[in-house]
Amino acid sequence: MTHLKWLWKHMGKKRPYLVAALFLSVVTSALLIVNPMLAQQLIDRVVIPQDTTLLLPLLGMMLVVQGVRLGLRYLMVMLLETNSQECMEGMRARMYDIIQNQSHRFLMKMRTGDLMTRMTSDLDLIRHSVAWTSYNVVDALSTFIAAFSFLMTVNWRLTLCMVTVAPFIFFLSSRFIRRIRPMHAIVRQKLTELSTVVQENIEGNRVVKAFARENFENDKFNAANRRFQKMNVDVAFTGAKFQPILDALGQMLWIITILVGGTFMIQGRMTSGAMIAFTSLVWAISNPLRNLGVLINDFQRFVTCSDRIIEVYDAPFEVEERIGAVTVPCGDIRGDVSFRGVSLELDDRIILDDVTFSIGAGKTVGILGSTGAGKTLLVSMLVRLIDPASGNVMIDGRDVRDYTLSSLRRGIGYAMQDVFLFSDTVTRNICYGSGNLDNEKVRSIAQAADANDFVCAMADGYGTIIGERGMGLSGGQKQRISLARALAKKPSILILDDITSAVDLETESYIHRSLEGLDWTCTKIIVAQRVSFIEEADLIIVLDHGRIVETGTHDSLLACGGYYKKIRDLQLSQAVGEI
Repeated sequence: MTHLKWLWKHMGKKRPYLVAALFLSVVTSALLIVNPMLAQQLIDRVVIPQDTTLLLPLLGMMLVVQGVRLGLRYLMVMLLETNSQECMEGMRARMYDIIQNQSHRFLMKMRTGDLMTRMTSDLDLIRHSVAWTSYNVVDALSTFIAAFSFLMTVNWRLTLCMVTVAPFIFFLSSRFIRRIRPMHAIVRQKLTELSTVVQENIEGNRVVKAFARENFENDKFNAANRRFQKMNVDVAFTGAKFQPILDALGQMLWIITILVGGTFMIQGRMTSGAMIAFTSLVWAISNPLRNLGVLINDFQRFVTCSDRIIEVYDAPFEVEERIGAVTVPCGDIRGDVSFRGVSLELDDRIILDDVTFSIGAGKTVGILGSTGAGKTLLVSMLVRLIDPASGNVMIDGRDVRDYTLSSLRRGIGYAMQDVFLFSDTVTRNICYGSGNLDNEKVRSIAQAADANDFVCAMADGYGTIIGERGMGLSGGQKQRISLARALAKKPSILILDDITSAVDLETESYIHRSLEGLDWTCTKIIVAQRVSFIEEADLIIVLDHGRIVETGTHDSLLACGGYYKKIRDLQLSQAVGEI
């Protein structure tokens, strides 16, 4: 019942459509009883007495009833389809919005294939339940109740004899429910695993080919495919074992009707018309009982899929906008940045520990450290991709959590370490965060990121469609387009997370000079592996195992003779060796 309440809640304004459709289902089911009633009258008052006075009126009424029923049935189906499609559109949109606003950590825990299955296949099965299962359940109940009520008025003894099989059917149904429900949950899990294998293989296709692992990936897919197929077969076999018993019990109704009804006719306790009414409506009693297995199966699939959607709906937001958060007009962020006692713990592991530093507006801070030191997580706190467990991240003297998410992120340009480009033109990728820019501005920004030359060399220049995730571009080219996308916003704070790891030293030097010559004032926070890219920064921070171990300018850190000098000397000797 909880799942039905949840579905009802999310139908919103389309609830009247469902109510009207189910009301029509009751009406049309009740109309099924009318023609057998008229048939009884036809036998008892026309055929047996051989009086044709009521023949045409009765036949005409039967045609009218059938025509009205078909018309109402058509309207019912249209209402259900409209309701289910619009309901699913709203639920899918809400689910997408929830995923958009969830934290990066949530998306790291939930596999992409799993989320895709929930947004497509699971929601479609819920739609099927709304559009098909709902009215079939109402049809079955209405038809059974209407037929039972009418037949009780015709001959209550025969009617009670017919329904003696019902307790056996209800007992079998309860056992079937207990067996089938966990099986449907496993089916959805196996489908998720299969979707994940396919999605990862497509995204990692170049890695698969580079390591000649096509056969391994084929085996992995075939194994997942077989597990999914086996689970579906198990579900089908479980239903197949249950259905024949229901069919047999349904057939018992015919035997009871003929045996008991025939006896009553011989004894003169039942008219021929009454017997015709019973034989005409045996299906109205037997079909709901026989279809119980299919309806239970569908309902358990609905429950399983609903649980998976509710899990996403009810997942807590790790990054939320505070009540009363301040909206900062675009361009009003000055760029003063400070971290005060910032700590972060993930999965019982300390990632950042009491990180404290400040940088003034328009200044540049460089962050250096070993792999896994927490550099990327540190800078991502500025745009609130993740929040600290303790401490404060401040911009212009105010905690970033006091700003609205949209206004905070509009004022910050972020070129990420893990570059993601959309399957769109180069121009639209560059303008992604800044709206429409004219061609000259796009070209100027691309030149600052040293992307103009290779973009112009493409077949369609800035109109070239980039493949999904930047397929077809080198790592350095993707990084430069990512940098251009961040620069296009003309942000007050510019975060560059290891954006030169895939470019040569000459390109790095060009980008460095371009950043120094920007025609607007912005605070630059640069995460780098190469000392040469941050040596002119106003402040350099060295992270190790989540703690600041060194801080100062290039010259002061060299004088200290610590980690920074060691890395600088190592990189310098490598550069000399290459020459």
